[in-house]
Amino acid sequence: MPWPSRKRDKGAVSDKKEPDAKIAKTEEESPDKEEEEKSTKPPAGSSKSGWKNWKKTKESDTGGEESKTTYCHWLLKSEPESRLEKGVDVKFSIDDLKAEPNQTTFWDGVRNYQARNFLRAMKLGQQAFFYHSNCKEPGIVGIVKIVKEAYPDHTQFDQKDPHYDSSSRKENPKWSMVDVQFVRMTKRFIPLSEIKAHYLAHKADGGPLKNMMLFTRQRLSIQPLTQEEFDFVLSLEEEKPH
Repeated sequence: MPWPSRKRDKGAVSDKKEPDAKIAKTEEESPDKEEEEKSTKPPAGSSKSGWKNWKKTKESDTGGEESKTTYCHWLLKSEPESRLEKGVDVKFSIDDLKAEPNQTTFWDGVRNYQARNFLRAMKLGQQAFFYHSNCKEPGIVGIVKIVKEAYPDHTQFDQKDPHYDSSSRKENPKWSMVDVQFVRMTKRFIPLSEIKAHYLAHKADGGPLKNMMLFTRQRLSIQPLTQEEFDFVLSLEEEKPH
């Protein structure tokens, strides 16, 4: 994840057990508290009407053509609350990112192969949602962009780092990271519970969130988004919370 490997590397994952890189490390080990809680029910007034209204707007813009299933945006999970892993606080909130020089940092500590592959697929200038994970109320708080494509994650070679990997070799590094830069806060906090309500409605009626990885692969701290998924979730910032 994006911070000095000490503080942020772990906090970014959505899993409780994997605290490393602010975003990705935790992914496999533990699921987001709320994401895995089956008891969490979506708020009343599911999203069918919202999906239909959004669809009408999109169709008027695109002539009704369906977009191809291509991942061009991302969702990055990071832990906004303090949690120690091997003596290192893995907390890294969007406010921490904003406090970095040039509001930019590296996204280190990812130790899940699928998440690493997603990192390697990221392209310069692509945008991602900054998602607060493993906290009282998980959800999307802002937008960042990729400002440097994948390169070796230095924390894999640092024996003092919680994400040290003794099996990785400098001539053939196992793990990668990217640099991200703060773009803006979302106009409002978009909670997981609200996104889940839309996901459940779309799963039933074929809306854009029907296959969203936030629910089908919830433990991954780095997740790809289609253009439709990104656009729909972004449209939620204009709506009043339920």
